[in-house]
Amino acid sequence: MKKKRILIIVENLPVPFDTRVWKEACALTENGCEVFVICPKGKGYEEKYECIKGVHVYRHPMPKEGNGAIGYLVEYSSALFWEFILSWKIFFKHRFNIIQGCNPPDNIFIIALFFKLFRVKYIFDHHDVNPELYYAKFGRKDLLYRIQVWLEKMTFKLSDVVMSTNNTYRDIAITRGAVPDSHVFTVRNGPDIDTFKPVKAIPELKYGKKYLVGYVGTMSVQEGLDILLEAALYIKKKGRNDVHFTCIGGGPGLEELKAMKRRMALDDMFNFTGRIPDQELLEILSTADVCVNPDRPNKMNDMSTMIKIMEYMAIGKPIVQFDLREGRFSAQKASLYAVNNSIEDFAEKILWLLDYPKERQEMGEFGRKRVEEKLAWKYSIPNLLAAYDRAFDLRIAGGG
Repeated sequence: MKKKRILIIVENLPVPFDTRVWKEACALTENGCEVFVICPKGKGYEEKYECIKGVHVYRHPMPKEGNGAIGYLVEYSSALFWEFILSWKIFFKHRFNIIQGCNPPDNIFIIALFFKLFRVKYIFDHHDVNPELYYAKFGRKDLLYRIQVWLEKMTFKLSDVVMSTNNTYRDIAITRGAVPDSHVFTVRNGPDIDTFKPVKAIPELKYGKKYLVGYVGTMSVQEGLDILLEAALYIKKKGRNDVHFTCIGGGPGLEELKAMKRRMALDDMFNFTGRIPDQELLEILSTADVCVNPDRPNKMNDMSTMIKIMEYMAIGKPIVQFDLREGRFSAQKASLYAVNNSIEDFAEKILWLLDYPKERQEMGEFGRKRVEEKLAWKYSIPNLLAAYDRAFDLRIAGGG
């Protein structure tokens, strides 16, 4: 790729903590592009500006993370304001020619719209199906839901190219979004197996128990951590005192989940770490005997690819999850699939894996091999570059 200047805007997480955006930015930089990123500040990522591995990262302040409709509205309005200011600042200094907007939410096209006057093309990096995400969080199709539907429609309409995280999302872009299939590229969010790989297990991380069950992800409603707590309680009531659960990650539901754990008297077999450094995360997952994905069965989770599934596989761990379409596509024989919404079956499948070490090993080996041969991030880079080539071709054809 010739020297090209790209602005990536992400509202959800700081960079490089947002691993998908960071991998994209690094891949583009390594292939000759000059990359600028606008993102929020976050714990450990407080600098207004940093140049990391050649990627220029601009961070803006954010209000406290929202955990309700009004909270999200305030959060996203604040982000949009800072994105507008910083994007013009970067444009006047560097004259980028492509904007990549990463959802949620689906409002970054508003920023890109102004730059279309300067022949800047817009690539939509489709991380989440926001109408389904809103319904999963709040369970209602109200005015704000209809706004999500409209924002998604406008995002697809004003995108020059779409990058979808899986083929289900690709189909949505083509059918629901009416984007030409030649302008939609599947760019999966696989782990970087050069850095995300097993490390030496640390027995002390099992808290004196024989087995450790691990989880990594965001602590919020649709992630189903309440289901995992109920499964742990089921295991405790069966008299199994040899299992410990460790959940890694932060999010708006973390404090509520900690309170739920205390009410359920699970302090002796369950802990939440919050956000921790990557090395500690790898140590916990490498020590775990089984990893879990308790994502609540719903339309959004059925459509979505969860990076934690492939991260578990990269570490060589067997998985228990509910039977969701994209989760099954990713894991295949690396996972057991519980009956949807059955806490009892979810817990029993965890116990079955703990009691059958040979099967655990075989499933873990299958998962590791599948990531190494098909799902690792390196297999997504050609499609990422192809999406950008298409956008630049469109720009040249339009006289940019």
